[in-house]
Amino acid sequence: MTGTLIEWAAGEIRLTVDIPADAPARLAGLSTTTGDHQVTDRLQPLVELLVLGEGHSLTNTRFSNTLAGNRLRYADHTATDTELRIRQSDPVTGLEVTTVFQAEPGVPATRTWTEVVNRGAVPKVIQMVSSFAASPPGDRDVNLMRARSDWCAEGRWATIPLRGPDGLADINSDLHFHDGRGQHVTSARSTWSSAEFVPVGILHDTATDVAWAWQIEHNGGWRWEVDGRRDHDNAYGLIVTGPNDSDHQWAVKLAGNEQFVSVPVSVAVSDDGWQGALAGLTRQRRASRRPHPADDGLPLIFNDYMNTLMGEPTTELLLPLIDAAAAAGAEYFCIDAGWYSDEYWWDSVGEWEPATGRFPDGGLKAVLDYIRGQGLRPGLWLEPEVVGVRSPIADKLPVEAFMSRHGERVVEHSRYLLDLRHPAARAHLDEVVDRLINDYGARYFKLDYNVTPGPGTDRDALQPGTGLLEHNRAHLAWLDGVLDRHPEVIFENCSSGAMRSDYALLSRLDLQSTSDQQDFRLYAAIAAAAPATMLPEQAGNWAYPEAGQTDEEIAFTMVNGLAGRLYLSGYLNRMGERELALIREAVEAHKRIRADVKRAEPFWPVGLPAWDDDLIVLGLRAPDATYLAVWWRGAESTQVSLDVAGDAQVVYPAHLTDWQPRTTGGHLELTTTPGPAARLFRLDPTPRQES
Repeated sequence: MTGTLIEWAAGEIRLTVDIPADAPARLAGLSTTTGDHQVTDRLQPLVELLVLGEGHSLTNTRFSNTLAGNRLRYADHTATDTELRIRQSDPVTGLEVTTVFQAEPGVPATRTWTEVVNRGAVPKVIQMVSSFAASPPGDRDVNLMRARSDWCAEGRWATIPLRGPDGLADINSDLHFHDGRGQHVTSARSTWSSAEFVPVGILHDTATDVAWAWQIEHNGGWRWEVDGRRDHDNAYGLIVTGPNDSDHQWAVKLAGNEQFVSVPVSVAVSDDGWQGALAGLTRQRRASRRPHPADDGLPLIFNDYMNTLMGEPTTELLLPLIDAAAAAGAEYFCIDAGWYSDEYWWDSVGEWEPATGRFPDGGLKAVLDYIRGQGLRPGLWLEPEVVGVRSPIADKLPVEAFMSRHGERVVEHSRYLLDLRHPAARAHLDEVVDRLINDYGARYFKLDYNVTPGPGTDRDALQPGTGLLEHNRAHLAWLDGVLDRHPEVIFENCSSGAMRSDYALLSRLDLQSTSDQQDFRLYAAIAAAAPATMLPEQAGNWAYPEAGQTDEEIAFTMVNGLAGRLYLSGYLNRMGERELALIREAVEAHKRIRADVKRAEPFWPVGLPAWDDDLIVLGLRAPDATYLAVWWRGAESTQVSLDVAGDAQVVYPAHLTDWQPRTTGGHLELTTTPGPAARLFRLDPTPRQES
């Protein structure tokens, strides 16, 4: 250490910040309060700050070695039981930065961000500011874990050894007298925050089993990078940011005393490997999530879209589906896309008035009344942030209410995109939501988002990414207003499946549609990986059984749903009693276990699933029981041995007895049937006593 140490412990997190006299502050230690707290003197500054006219002190495309960041010097700090604030300043630019750490009781994680204020007389353009920057634990034996994502192929995790062929090359930095220029970059563009990679990453030191996991809590562009350092042999740096100039065409110009606040990042730590770090993030997600009184019991939603009406609802098609969903035990019925247009609806959305031809007898309101009459609460699909190019709203709203570039409205796939910085855009959406709730009785909304605007909007903005970030934050403020006015309504987050599953949105909204994948066999990998990115009780996994499927196929698709938040679809009205009995059994199982799912932490006994794995296993460990979803996709039966202990019983499907579990020496032994087949098990910590 080269200076004074600031020690801070809150919740279940402990950190040490080194304050040198002649260098920026840096994070010297980060651990749980019960773990081994190692303090190091690695040199990564606490904040990286890229300023136009300043650049880097060592030329590269990395976000390390920023000149203004290297000049920052400690000014003061304040600490409470829940928050630490460390203020630094740059004497040359007059910029002042404050690093904020927050912690929740009982959570081994911290939420952190950076506040920048210009205390000088000359305006300054900020091109990048880190939300979190540190040297993570470990030397050579460090793995980076991240997940690629795509439409219908979400959450595909990979492990990358940082000294492997896809990691960081050792260039013999000592011989060259400075760091290399390479980095391992992961980023997202525009407003689909999880379309290419999920906003969650992990660094795992396999030699000590210490792991850090982080999530970027932003509904727009972000980036993190991992790079190599020569200050210690084989050391690394981690820099996490929101939008920036080089990746997102973002910059902000701060005049005197103007402030910018970076996007927040949560970082969880564990001495128990990457699974422990993800468990810590799970606890952080629950602690930071907005309370949802309407969603308190995880009610079961039936949605008419997936492999069913597919955006073509009519009164004639809906009424028998509503009857069947009620008979199966659903508690909400959501009418998905298409209810607002009798014609091709993609490029005419935006007014959100019910179609007349689809609902000839009493209109849409009569259908929603029928839903209520069957003991269900009605819901509607809505894509609020877009306006079709043929929509009447496109000419009624002022042109300033839409995103634009160079004076021309942005168009993507025949849609304009609302700019929620503008009061007319927000007022329009408030009128729509309030009308559908107050006049039609909607108590559930599936909020979809199927197009993105590219870099953003340059109207009243320094750069397109600057306007986009302001819109992102206006979107969150609009959602907060809706939720404040309508706490009795459930709001689902959807974006062509899970293209925008981040905790800026998920800390506010009730659940997340995890995919648009229509193949129930492929969905298993998505469902099993989802709790690495979101809370299990928010993971809305579609279960869409089909008439004519075998018992094993129906069980497989229903286990997909039971692995998180069961989200039911399918033509239940076309099924026979054998098929319906399997579906009702799954619904009853969901209702029995949902209180445990809300308290469970995920784990993966055979690792996070690869897309083509035959064997997929997800565990949910609740205080009183552990649940295991096991899928088998191989053509032949197989023997499975899982390193989990407890008295095991089949939760679903109970009448298919071929998979009877055996507990031997702390392992669960199974013999599967040929795939596709799946089971949900419950493991109790001790054998159950006969009553």
